[in-house]
Formats: sequence, structure tokens, C-alpha cells
Amino acid sequence: MSLPEIWFLAIAVLFGGYFLLEGFDFGVGMLMPFLDRRRGETPAEGDTRRRVLLNTIGPVWDGNEVWVITAVGAMFAAFPAWYAGMLSALYLPMLLVLVGLILRVVAIEWRGKIDDPRWRRWCDVGIGAGSWIPAFVWGMAFANLVRGLPVDAAGRFVGGVGDLVSPYALLGGLTTVAVFVVHGAVFLSLKTGGEMRGAATRAARRLAPVGAVVAAVFVGWTQAVHGHGWTAAPAAVCVGALAATAAVAGVRGEPSARREAIAFATTSVAIVALTALVFGSLWPAVIPSTIDPAYSLTIADAASSAYTLRIISWASLVVLPVVIGYQAWTYWVFRQRISLHHIPESIGLPLRRDVGAR
Repeated sequence: MSLPEIWFLAIAVLFGGYFLLEGFDFGVGMLMPFLDRRRGETPAEGDTRRRVLLNTIGPVWDGNEVWVITAVGAMFAAFPAWYAGMLSALYLPMLLVLVGLILRVVAIEWRGKIDDPRWRRWCDVGIGAGSWIPAFVWGMAFANLVRGLPVDAAGRFVGGVGDLVSPYALLGGLTTVAVFVVHGAVFLSLKTGGEMRGAATRAARRLAPVGAVVAAVFVGWTQAVHGHGWTAAPAAVCVGALAATAAVAGVRGEPSARREAIAFATTSVAIVALTALVFGSLWPAVIPSTIDPAYSLTIADAASSAYTLRIISWASLVVLPVVIGYQAWTYWVFRQRISLHHIPESIGLPLRRDVGAR
């Protein structure tokens, strides 16, 4: 296997790691408006429930974003033509992803700074928008890559926004939303305790069958139209893992740590298999052309020089184990479940214009 092919696989692994880890972050953000309510509770109690949800991802969400930074950086270094072509063709979708991620960062970081219901309400809106938008747009963007883009002989994108909005692309966005929200619900059932654990388990029980059906349609469409012979394996694994998630999550009775661990493992396998299907369907191209297959940008065409690939390969061998080890240590340290009684009183500043005049 050549160095360009190895780096194509490496970028696929990095995006797979990003979707696996950031997927449950997005899922938690998307579920916040639906798991924070209980009949007869006060606004303060509802805020405590939302803080439980946020604290499950609090120590790790920003570290999870490192994966996409690394993936895009690797794409820039190893395949500059792919990087330029993808970001220029998908400029608007990538801009939406960036805006969504910025909204989420600001909302999470600043939510607890001010002790005011209106402030927190707007921050919660930012967290929700910063979860729903990237979750949908990432699926839509990669579905467009698999389907192909109107790229001419010079490698220039000659289409418009309308070329990016197709039934297949929209289904790709719905698939990532559905899979991530199930992944987030299962993660919450694994990371919370008490009544929040029960609420997350019920959400996973309802959402898992829907996610399995939506993903199965997208996976079947991808394999039938764009897949290769060997991509049938990850397609089958993805559908099977989501079906297993639906079966495990749908078991009635008291929440079980073993079932929760199995469900999280199966959603993780489904996301990895879905990523393998998408990148496998691209192979050996990185940007298929819908104008003429001869205009498609291939792995060999887009790759950097052999010297550049050797340099970044050695650098990755040194840095990557450190990054993975540090992140694994973080997950181990913050492995305990979080319940309502773990949340302290708010220490945010009051939102009053006359504070400085006192």
C-alpha cells in the first residue's frame, strides 16, 4: 500500500474517531430540551437537570473536537488538492458547521458565568443550535462527496448551492442526526444516575428503532448506488449494530449497566462502520465528478509529494500516541456517573446593569 493510500485511511480513521466521540456530544446537546423537564418542577430544578446533562460531556467535549482539527489538518498536509476542492465546493456547509461549533463553544463556556434564567435560556439555545446544525451538515457534506460534485477538468467546482441539496444529501444529514442522537441517549444512560438515567434510557428506547430505520435506508442507498463489493461488509455491520442497539435499548425493566455498555458499544461500532462505508465508497477518488468520471480527483492526483508524506508520517508516529493516551486518561478520570445531587449551587454573577454602581 502506498503512502497516499495510507494517509487516506488515516484521515478516514480520524473522521471516524471524531464522529464516534463528538457524536455523543452532539446527541447530548440535541436531547437537552427534551430531558430537562419534569412535571411540577421549579425552574431551578429544571436548570439542575440541564447541568447534569452538560456535566456528562463537560470534561471531554473540547478534547473530542481535536479529532476534526487533526483530520482537516492531515487533509491539508497530505492532500492539499482535496482540502482545497472540498472546502471550496462545500464552502457554505462548512461555514455552517463552523458557526454551529462556535455557538456551542461560547454557550457551554459562558452558560455558568451569569446566574440569570434568561442568560441560560439563550445559552441553551446556542448549545442546541451548535449541536443540531453540525450533526446535520456533516452528514449532508459527506453524502455530497460520495454522490459526487460538479467538478470540471481543472478541478474547479462549477455548481451552486442547489447542487448540494439532493434527496440523498438530505438523507445523509438526517442519518447523522438520527445516529448521533441515539448515541447521545445511550451515552447519557451510561453516564448518569437516578432519575436522569431513567429518562435517558427511555429516550434511547424510543429513538433507537427510528435511528436504525433511517440509517438502514441511507446505508442501503449508498451501497446500492455508490458502494463496492467490499463495502457491503461495513454496510451490513452498521445496520446490524444499530438493530442490536434498538434491541438492547428496547428491553424493559430496570436500567442495567451491562445493557447500557452493550448499547454504547453497538452505536460506536455503527458509527465506525458508517464512516468506513462512506470513505470506502469514495475510494479511489476523493472528489468524484458528476460531469465526467475522468474529471474526478483521485487519491494519487490529490496527494502531496512523497517527501512531505514521509515527514508528516514520522511526526504523526511521535505525536498521535501522546494525544490518544492523554484523552484515554481523561475519560478514565471522569468515568463516574453524575446525578442531580452532584450538582452544586450556581455561583454565577448576577445579570444586572446596576451591579457596578453598588
